Amino acid sequence: MPPRVSPGSLTQQGLVNFAISRIGARAIGASDMHLFSTLGRGKRLFLGWFGYSALLMPFGSLRRIESETVIVRVAYLRRSEYELGHHRRIGARAGLTPAQFEAIYAGDGWDDASRALLAVVTALVETRSVPDQAWAALARHYDDRRLVEIIMLTTQYDGLAIVIDALGIEPERR
Repeated sequence: MPPRVSPGSLTQQGLVNFAISRIGARAIGASDMHLFSTLGRGKRLFLGWFGYSALLMPFGSLRRIESETVIVRVAYLRRSEYELGHHRRIGARAGLTPAQFEAIYAGDGWDDASRALLAVVTALVETRSVPDQAWAALARHYDDRRLVEIIMLTTQYDGLAIVIDALGIEPERR
C-alpha cells in the first residue's frame, strides 16, 4: 500500500519537526526517517507525542533491554515491520541476543522476569487486559513506577503500530 500521508518537507513539518526528523534520519543512517517526517506534519501534535515517547524510551525508568523487550514483542504481535525493523537493531545494540529475540517472538522469555514481562505485554496487546495471575508475576519483579511504565510503553507502541499501518508509513531504504 502506498503511503496515505507522505513524509513531509520543511514547509509541511515546520523547522523544529524537520530538524528532529533529520536528526532521526542521521541516527538510523537513512536520508529520511519516515515515521518522524510523516508524523511531523501534525505540527504541535508531533512535539507532544515525541516528548511523551522519549519519556518512555529512551529516558524511561526501565533498563533498555527491558524496554526493547516490550517494544519488540508488541511489534512482533502487531506484525509491524516498521517497528520491528528499527527495534531489532536498537534491541541488539541494547544487548538482546539472537536467542533472546527468538524467546521474545515465542513469548517465552529467558528468566522469570522476562517471562512475566512478555506474558503481560502479550495479554495487553491481544486482550486489552491483564489477568491477575500475570500481573502478580510481573509485580514480583517491578516496583509501581515501572509497572505503570510497562503498561504505558506497551500501549504506546501498540498504538504506534496502528498509526504506522493506518498511514501506510513505509520502512526507510538504507
